[in-house]
Order: sequence, then structure tokens, then C-alpha cells
Amino acid sequence: MAAIVAFLTVLICLLLADGAALVTKRTDDKSEIWGYVSVRPRAHIFWWHYTSPHRVSSPTRPWPTILLLQGSQLGGSSVGNGNFAEIGPLDEELKPRNSTWLHKADLLFVDHPVGVGYSYADDRSGLATTDVQAAADATELDKALASRILPDLKSSPLFIVGRAYGGKLAAMIGASLAKAIRAGDINLTLGGVVIGNGWISLADFSLTYARMLSDVSWLDGNAVDDVNKMAGKVKEQTAAGQFATSLQTFTDLLYLIDSKSDSVFNYMTGTGMGMMLITGDNTPKARSSPLTMYLGRDISTIMNGVIKRKLKIIPKDLVWQQWSLDVYEAMKNDFMRPAINVVDELLSLGVNVTLYNGQELKFELL
Repeated sequence: MAAIVAFLTVLICLLLADGAALVTKRTDDKSEIWGYVSVRPRAHIFWWHYTSPHRVSSPTRPWPTILLLQGSQLGGSSVGNGNFAEIGPLDEELKPRNSTWLHKADLLFVDHPVGVGYSYADDRSGLATTDVQAAADATELDKALASRILPDLKSSPLFIVGRAYGGKLAAMIGASLAKAIRAGDINLTLGGVVIGNGWISLADFSLTYARMLSDVSWLDGNAVDDVNKMAGKVKEQTAAGQFATSLQTFTDLLYLIDSKSDSVFNYMTGTGMGMMLITGDNTPKARSSPLTMYLGRDISTIMNGVIKRKLKIIPKDLVWQQWSLDVYEAMKNDFMRPAINVVDELLSLGVNVTLYNGQELKFELL
């Protein structure tokens, strides 16, 4: 039965002592709360927290909170895709999802980095330009949430979950948070970091593509040689610290595989890359980025329609988008930078790290 949800303004542009501005709203039953945190001047991150109706907590087994980071290139909108297309309480048709992760944890969706989804920068100078800066932004967000908005977060172990590039960011954020907790800068318990198909070393991963696709008969012998040669070039450029150059070569590698494999994206299902740009921009400049992938579901209609109207605090002229070419341009020099050392750092800090890899892994399997 459709319900008319009334909203309560909790904090409107409250200026904290550390300068972080907050805009927050919630549902009457307080099961959902969302808002913006200004993590830097001109940089505003949007988040959405769900309290589980199944919440049961005890001193020996506190109820966890999962912070979900979206995958693909340079992060994405977990508020959109992660929430409605994957693990939130409603699916992309706004119908109840029986497999929601709320059965197991409270959920915190974040549009990260600044510039994707509902998160935005006042101008391009507000966009993060490095993984380290993006991780610092997320740490500032968590600090504001724990200290001013979500008091239960202090007693709820926080698990950071990310896939693909979101997995790399999960490692970066986990390390940043762990050090901030140790320094006493933030009152949180970091339960662990989960990295799914994490892009912690794309140069190494690219060396596996040819053999894998050959083994499942998606590439012939000549194509294998071409792909291996280009992957070797990606590895060499990355090792030399030529990250922008290796990114372009990696992009060329994807187009090469696309052309030699009948446009395979998922060899388990036979689906194609589609080479469809997220922004719909088909200019040569746009096609030179790796922001091309197969999109299974388009949720932009609900995100720019009924959901935007529900949230009420989204800037009127902001158009939700899952990924952003502006973010890609701002962070492209760090895209190929490996993060193996960051995972090692997490382990040395005593953080529980879980890694998984595979084909067609579904978040609903929790």
C-alpha cells in the first residue's frame, strides 16, 4: 500500500566546529536518514542510511553497519545502483526486495567520489584528484556521521564493501579510517574491509585477460598474441609510473579485446560490452576514456524523478548520473596506480580483509 511519507528537517546547513556543513533529512519513523556532508570547501558528499527493522544487538555481538562503495571506473553511485539495483530494501521498480542486506546489517550508501550520483562539487576544483584525497573525503564523512548524525554508528562495527574500483577505494578508505581511529580522531570500530574483484593492480590483471579468454574460446591464437603484447605494455608503463599513459593503453586493450572477441563483456553469459558511454557522449574524447561498459539496468529515471522528489534536498539543477567523465578526468592520473601496498598496510594494522573474485557474483548471495 502506497504511503505518504512526511519528512522532518533535522539539520539545515549546520556549521560544525571543524567547518563541515551538514544538510540532513529523515523519515518520520527514523528508519531512513540522508543528507550532505561538505567534506571540503566546494565538495559535498551525499549519503543515505537505513536502520534495519531486524536489528538485534548485544555486547558480545553488536549489530553491524555496511558502507557500500559502487564499482566500475572511479567509483559510482551506491545510493542509486547499489541501493535499488542490488542490496537495498526496494528494487529498481520500487518493489520490496526479499534479499536485501538489511536482514543482516544497517546499510550506508555513499555517492563517492565527489561528483558521482547526487554528490557534487561547486566547481571542478572541488573534485578529488587522487585516491588519497578521495579516501580522506570518505573519512571526513564518517567522522561527521559518527559524531553528529548517527550516534549508533559508534557502537556498530563498520564494514566497508566495494567492488572493482570501489574495491580499491574500500582499501584506501579502510587504511585512512584505521589510522584515524588509532590517532583518536574518530570514534568508530572498523569491522573489516571487503574487496570484490578489486582493481588493486589493473596492470597485473590485464596480463591474465588473453589466457582466460583463450581458455573459454573467446580469443584465437593471433588475438591472444596481440592482447598479451598490449597487456605487457600496460605493465611496463605502470611500473615506470606512467599512469596516464598506461591508462590510455589499458583503454586501447579493452577496445582490442572488444574487437577480437565479438564484443564480449561477460564470457559466462555471452553479453557484450556494448561500448555504451555512461554519459551518452560519443565524442572521440569521451571514447578515449574507459568509462564504457555493459549496463544491465537503467535507474536514472527513478533517480532523477521519484527518488529525487522524495529526498527533497537535492539541488534542483543536479542531474543524477551513475558515473562522471569529470570525475574520470580529475582522477585519471591515479586510476592505474596499484594499491597492493595499501592492502598490506590494512593487514599490518590488524584490519580484517576479505577478498573475493569470480564471474557473475551477486550481492544478493549474502
